[in-house]
Amino acid sequence: MSKNNILKGVFLVALGATSYGMLATFVKLAYMENYTTAEVLTSQFTLGLLGLILINFWQKTQKKTTVIKANSKDIKQLLLAGTSTGFTGIFYYMAVKLDIPVSICIVLLMQTVWMGVLLEMILTKTLPSKRKIVSVIIVLVGTVLATNLINADSNLSILGLGSGLLAAVSFTATMYTANSIALHISSAQRSLYMLIGGAMMVAIFALITQDRPFNFEIFVKWGIILSLFGTIIPPLLLTAGFPKTGIGLGSIVSSLELPVSVLMAYFILNESVIALQWVGITMILAAIVIMNMDLINFRKK
Repeated sequence: MSKNNILKGVFLVALGATSYGMLATFVKLAYMENYTTAEVLTSQFTLGLLGLILINFWQKTQKKTTVIKANSKDIKQLLLAGTSTGFTGIFYYMAVKLDIPVSICIVLLMQTVWMGVLLEMILTKTLPSKRKIVSVIIVLVGTVLATNLINADSNLSILGLGSGLLAAVSFTATMYTANSIALHISSAQRSLYMLIGGAMMVAIFALITQDRPFNFEIFVKWGIILSLFGTIIPPLLLTAGFPKTGIGLGSIVSSLELPVSVLMAYFILNESVIALQWVGITMILAAIVIMNMDLINFRKK
């Protein structure tokens, strides 16, 4: 693969990860304006669906080759797999709502690093390599530091921490299904059907939890931003960038989501991030690099 293609892929993946990293801060700002979790999620998923429908329609009109359409089996599998996307949003935004700092919420979400290794071990019934075991240990130690759990004065909501970890579990399931189901159809179609599955879960959550008249102003004030940075831009950029970078390099670059999210929270939300937490964040990033170094391939075609 040429260096130009690799650099292009790195740029696309970096932009996608940066977009995801900004998301939690925008959600926090919406909460500060008294919008509910149901309103935030509904606006994001509704406008995200609309955007992906338009993108799919545009691709059909632009492509000269015949687009392979999803069959009924593909659609059912993708809808089911997409429910994890909805649960990720629900649990992640609940963690933010329960006053877990954004900088810590993203650290909890990054637990997908070791959860993915555990899932792989269960599915393949093989022990992980020494490199992965070392990486997992580094992630766990880094998490303790990054969340400042060793500080006796730390007063984090147990329910909020649990929500953050459940978001990581859901996100791990999303990553697995996104890379194993209906790979023969376009990424835009797969993203659309998975998002529909996620939207179903969000709709149920909204019906159960929304205990006041729905404030439709959220669609204009925050819905567009949330849908762009959460459900439209990142999937398109990451889908375009990963084939050029490869899984290993792409995973490393996508970890930019972590420092971007922490920096956004620090500068915009004025969240306190002590030196010890930066050490933990650095350890998590280092673990991602260590885990994927053997997958990086700089060979030229």
